[in-house]
Amino acid sequence: MEIQRTFDLIDQWVEKYPRADVFAAKRNGQWVLFSATDYREFADSISMGLMELGFEKGDKIVTITPNRPEWNFVDMGLAQAGYIHVPVYPTLNPEDYRFILEHSEAKAIFIGDKLLYQKIKPVIDEIEGIRAVYTFSDVEGALNWMQVVEAGKENREKHYSKLQEIKSSISPEDLFTIIYTSGTTGMPKGVMLCHRNIVSNFLATAKLQPLNHQHKVLSFLPLCHIYERMMNYHFQSLGIGIYYAENMGTIADNLREIKADGFTTVPRLLEKVYDRIVAKGKDLQGFKKAVFFWALNLAHKFEFNNANGGLFAFQLKIANKLVFSKWREALGGNVKVIVSGGSALQPRLARVFWAAGLPVMEGYGLTETSPVIAVSHYHWPNIKFGTVGPILEGVEVKIAEDGEILAKGPNVMMGYFKDPEYTAEVIDEHGYFHTGDIGIIEDGKFLKITDRKKEIFKLSAGKYIAPQVIENRFKESIFIENIMVIGEDEKFASAFISPNFNHLHFWASKHKIHYRDNNDLITHKEVIDRIEKEVEKVNATLSPHEQIKRFRLVSDEWSPQTGELSPTLKLRRAIIYKKYEDIYEEIYGHPRPVKNPQTKEEKKNTRTVFSLGLGLKSKNQ
Repeated sequence: MEIQRTFDLIDQWVEKYPRADVFAAKRNGQWVLFSATDYREFADSISMGLMELGFEKGDKIVTITPNRPEWNFVDMGLAQAGYIHVPVYPTLNPEDYRFILEHSEAKAIFIGDKLLYQKIKPVIDEIEGIRAVYTFSDVEGALNWMQVVEAGKENREKHYSKLQEIKSSISPEDLFTIIYTSGTTGMPKGVMLCHRNIVSNFLATAKLQPLNHQHKVLSFLPLCHIYERMMNYHFQSLGIGIYYAENMGTIADNLREIKADGFTTVPRLLEKVYDRIVAKGKDLQGFKKAVFFWALNLAHKFEFNNANGGLFAFQLKIANKLVFSKWREALGGNVKVIVSGGSALQPRLARVFWAAGLPVMEGYGLTETSPVIAVSHYHWPNIKFGTVGPILEGVEVKIAEDGEILAKGPNVMMGYFKDPEYTAEVIDEHGYFHTGDIGIIEDGKFLKITDRKKEIFKLSAGKYIAPQVIENRFKESIFIENIMVIGEDEKFASAFISPNFNHLHFWASKHKIHYRDNNDLITHKEVIDRIEKEVEKVNATLSPHEQIKRFRLVSDEWSPQTGELSPTLKLRRAIIYKKYEDIYEEIYGHPRPVKNPQTKEEKKNTRTVFSLGLGLKSKNQ
């Protein structure tokens, strides 16, 4: 059957993939499975229950919950009845919740559990228009989502034919979701996506990877984010069972328990996996330690298509048997593919994982592009380290004269909700979406991202700094968890460094360094000197103007919860600048200058000037 709208997936499940574990979640120590029939029945009941409760087609309905199978039942129940799904992160602050709930004109909310309910209820009470709040977990004094399900079941005869009429009337071009971008500055913007936007994306990406209806995957990235949400539909379109991890701390255990065939992740989690592997290698002794690091060094040199010759291939087989096979077992032994997105993956990590028999497909895109613009394939020659792969089928990419990546295709959003002016700024008169990312096309087909347009800055001498490229180099060090390069309009580049405190504590103990807390630890000369060695090592690979001349360690561990990182683990530069104003002044001897932002008209004119450039359209590869 042809899938044109997201909810067409349910019919395909029932007709083509009637498996018992469409979704699974671990509860009370056991995996609870939901079948294709369960999926259809819950989705239909949600649709008809909301109809019975008086909600109308076009109403905005919010979900705020960690990943769980029920999210899908609500998602499809809303889509097929013409309601607009507004999925929201469960980790936002009250101000963001207030803005999103008011701006989206939310009529009802489905919330995960008691803690979330208690956190958000005071905000909800202040907002007119929200008619009902339902919780997935049992919460005393709150309505439960099963009340909606039961209302649908009890009134099935009353609403079933009407539901079928609504489903038939829904076009692929109809709005079905509004996703509020987490952003790194300013208030979130509501990205409007129609069925065609996201369906075109998951059908095109599904052609490129090796899994099928005989496989299962583990899901742990937030379903409210477009990346995991699209992959959620992508896996469903192939009949792949989706198991939801208990939490971020149980990922490795859950991978082993279900023997997952694949998973979707972000580079930072792969970096942590790599760091843990290296740390275990350092704990080995004698011959085993020597073999481990011999294999690791071999992996760093990996190339596709046997480019390193027969001897390398033979050595890799030995490394695979002695070392890499144990890595794969630690992830369940069955992983055939890892999908990475959300930010740039270090090429050295991609090499290591591919060499170890853990293929990583890296993709690139934005919420506004549903999200994928380009993605590495599973087979050579459509893979190149350091790039995000060929342009996705059906998508067209053009590089503007200033290097900005422009994208056009069925995946480009309808626009920003209630903001036609800003929509017109980012989607030009030719239908190209201006990504704000800088990139190049390599070898005529591979897209390479070099930085964020708005993050590139000049030193006072006129030399450009692309901070993201430099930051990724530094994050290869096991001592550095996060780093932000600074120095716009200054004589030299500097950096705020948040160390990898887990490793630093281990290192300090080994070197008998005594400290009260992280604040005390980062003041020790031995610690500063050790980090300086890491800085000097990376500086040696950079151009003189790119080198970090001064750095300061900070005692904070940056995270989405503490505000320095977005929910997708990108630096929130404005917040970090604000937080460390005193350190900036200490480095440069004066406060950071605050520039007047460009007006919207100035930005629009700038974009128009650079609208010409190199164009590239995807072909079937």
